Amino acid sequence: MSTASATRPRGIKLPRQVGRYPVGTIVAAAGITIAILLPFFYDSGSAFIEDTTTAFAYVVMALGLNIVVGFAGLLDLGYVAFFALGAYTIGWFASSFFTGASIHVGVAEQLQSQPGIHLNWLLILPIAAVIAAVFGALLGFPTLRLRGDYIAIVTLAFGEIIGRIAINSDEGIFGIGDFNLTNGRAGINPVDKIDLPFVDRFTSLNFRPWYWTALGLALFTLFVNFRLRDSRIGRAWIAIREDEVAAVSMGIPTVRVKLLAYAIGAAFGGMSGTFLGSWFGTVNADQFEFSFSIFVLAMIILGGLGSIWGVVLGALALSFINTRLIPDVLNDVPSKIGLDFDLTELGFGIFGFLLVIMMVLRPQGLIPERRHQAEFAEVLEEPGEHETVVETRA
Repeated sequence: MSTASATRPRGIKLPRQVGRYPVGTIVAAAGITIAILLPFFYDSGSAFIEDTTTAFAYVVMALGLNIVVGFAGLLDLGYVAFFALGAYTIGWFASSFFTGASIHVGVAEQLQSQPGIHLNWLLILPIAAVIAAVFGALLGFPTLRLRGDYIAIVTLAFGEIIGRIAINSDEGIFGIGDFNLTNGRAGINPVDKIDLPFVDRFTSLNFRPWYWTALGLALFTLFVNFRLRDSRIGRAWIAIREDEVAAVSMGIPTVRVKLLAYAIGAAFGGMSGTFLGSWFGTVNADQFEFSFSIFVLAMIILGGLGSIWGVVLGALALSFINTRLIPDVLNDVPSKIGLDFDLTELGFGIFGFLLVIMMVLRPQGLIPERRHQAEFAEVLEEPGEHETVVETRA
């Protein structure tokens, strides 16, 4: 019998603090400062600022979905429904869609004479959050006793129901009545531009106000996410994600905790939907396809389930790949090698390929959550780090 001790080389450990401040806090503060100052280095109508504004709106959605999927461990494939609810909310309350009404609150003088309902975006934002949160809680009820794939099926069905309602509600909801709720595929347009107090009215030519508004919304969502993660409810979500049976035995009210996860996550989706509705200037049913839910979920998987900063990085990366890298940088590559198609036609195939590579090379995500990182390290740990390998020879 011979005994061999296996060893693994230790990596270089970076310092956790610089003076009294954690390295992570310093890096985050530097990144936020750069983000705030970034528009000054580009023209007001720069395509890069336009793409970054869209990316920040997607960050809000990804962080909202991360509450459900990453914190609470509840798979949600119908998240696009809350984007739709938020977008339609601003379509209803910030356009001339309801021509029979004449309500104007906190809007610019140019809109005072327009028919319809025209509310300030700051008023629409909480309305959309409440509407989306209510529907999020309604989605949560059928899933309370379900696990795994069954939750995915129910949430997928919910997203498809909202999508079908958006398409078929131009002459009553599924043909019932004659009330035009969504205007079908024609959509609601034009949607009012955001009009903030003490700030010039937003336009389609100057992207800087849009950029800072989207950044502010993303920073607010970040703050709420960190506070929720470190709160009692956040620890309850993580307990349910890790072992629901043990969480119940410890007295955690799983029904209330799960419903809160669905409602809060949905609220952020609705808030982002109001911004994107005004940003795009139109709301129509074609924006709310199932593929968008997968797109947002891919951001979380790429960044790292449950990791707040990882989700931010994943959302920014996939957004730029979708809006800039594929259509503007790589789109003509097939034609250069003799192929007759646009690379944009393979967008979701490219996302799928990236996820497969990610799952093979770094399944824990770009910036993994500490708990997930420890789990992967334990699984991948070689024997011999904490124990002795014993070889027995006959």
